[in-house]
Amino acid sequence: MKKVLIFGGTGFVGTQVCEKLNQLQCRVTVATRRSASARHLQLLPLVDVAPIDLHDPAALAALVAGHDAVVNLIAILHGSEEAFQKAHVQWPLTLIRACKAAGVRRLVHISALGASTESESMYQRSKARGEAALLGSGLDVTVLRPSVIFGADDKFLNTFASLQQIFPVIPLAGSTARFQPVWVGDVASAVVRCLQDSDTIGQVYEACGPDVFTLRQLVQLAGRYAGIGQGHGRPVIGLPNALARVQAFFMELAPGDPVLSRDNLDAMKTDNVASGKLPGLQALGITPASLEAIGPTYLGARGLRSGLMAKRKTSGRF
Repeated sequence: MKKVLIFGGTGFVGTQVCEKLNQLQCRVTVATRRSASARHLQLLPLVDVAPIDLHDPAALAALVAGHDAVVNLIAILHGSEEAFQKAHVQWPLTLIRACKAAGVRRLVHISALGASTESESMYQRSKARGEAALLGSGLDVTVLRPSVIFGADDKFLNTFASLQQIFPVIPLAGSTARFQPVWVGDVASAVVRCLQDSDTIGQVYEACGPDVFTLRQLVQLAGRYAGIGQGHGRPVIGLPNALARVQAFFMELAPGDPVLSRDNLDAMKTDNVASGKLPGLQALGITPASLEAIGPTYLGARGLRSGLMAKRKTSGRF
């Protein structure tokens, strides 16, 4: 792969993929609706940013042409049935047509662990339908299904650490749901390995870390790693299902993306852990990093910054 086109390349995972491909001297084109969101990528010498209207078939096919492979990272976590259908099903169908029109066969797609047409979650059902469309397209497709992804710029553990800096107690919906969090660097490495290895074509991989945690444990670890409550974190109180849905409903009403939605609760009814029926990161030659090894490196720095700011406030130097 000498020239790769990435959709969704400006985000959390996409940035890491761009960096790894650059290290391999691979030319990367990042398609985006807003060039401003890709400013940080323009520092990489082999990255080109291409503003594009994703709904213009001719422009899309012209952009895809000339690339050796395409990586699709476009996804949303919150929304309506219609919004999920548009992002996770209609967009892959549009991308399939563009790839065929441009004569580009290779495509790596990021889906989600737990994707199933039988799920109660709109998100997971739409992810499954998108996977099916891509795998049945006749293109050379590889699918990666990551569990919840953690890393320095994540919106998962960082969010829980931020909440614990504000609130003395954390009431938590879905506290017993189980996850197998995976480091963003390992997910990005998996994308690159799939691009390099034609044996991965037609395969679906479960991208998970080495350890399983309940959501309660993850929230507690976020607080501890960030040094909140003198390294103990805040008390976490699990909410019963009825109260959990009320909490999620009101969170959906807040501006911006909610911390939690009712659809998230539906997804958490099924543990977000590897099924053991599909190959994992080890099949790609990747030994997944543990949360224990990575989490303190960025959440600990966050706690140190907060401590310094608090000292400046109390000393009047702010």
